[in-house]
Amino acid sequence: MSLKLYGYWRSSASYRVRIALNLKALDYSYEGVHLVDNGGEQTSAEYIQLNPSMLVPTFVDADADITLSQSLAIIEYLDEKYPQPCELLPKHAQDRARIRSIAQDIACDTQPLANLRVLNQLRNDFSASDLQVKNWAKYWIEKSFVALSKKLETRTGKFAYGYQVTLADICIVPQVYNAIRFGVNLSEYPIIEKVYQNCSAIDAFEKAAPENQPDAQV
Repeated sequence: MSLKLYGYWRSSASYRVRIALNLKALDYSYEGVHLVDNGGEQTSAEYIQLNPSMLVPTFVDADADITLSQSLAIIEYLDEKYPQPCELLPKHAQDRARIRSIAQDIACDTQPLANLRVLNQLRNDFSASDLQVKNWAKYWIEKSFVALSKKLETRTGKFAYGYQVTLADICIVPQVYNAIRFGVNLSEYPIIEKVYQNCSAIDAFEKAAPENQPDAQV
């Protein structure tokens, strides 16, 4: 099997790539990289050889002799290399740009603020309590969801951008999963909640869910 994904079951970025791989109906092998156990397996010498940033996911396409990090780069690579059975970015340049904007709002601005290494830094260097850490993450997610809801108002159909699943949905669903973990009331964001529910009914999203991964700890 030429495709391999290194990830962590609860990592939003890994979750995104799993969704994309499933939507593309691609066979791949999966290796869990536990971000806590053994001092964080992402800090091992072997993993650093794959990904010097010590983050997940890492994606390997052995046939193409390429190793990639960063979920959005991985997903766009998959979309270009495997356009069937579905395209995750439309052909029109303006539509692609709008969808990338939504995806990057989440992947670049929102999710990193509640990344495990950021939350650990709050605990370790600033003596934040578990409640303070939770409230930190909740605050930034809610702030993001207010803006995201406004962006989605004029474009949302069944999914984030019309009636086909796109890169935007792939980013929204894992972020909603995180929002639920941190106690965000989704009913305050009905458009986002609708997108999440519609996507969750799709098998590719369900199979990618954190609790359904071989390294899940629930």
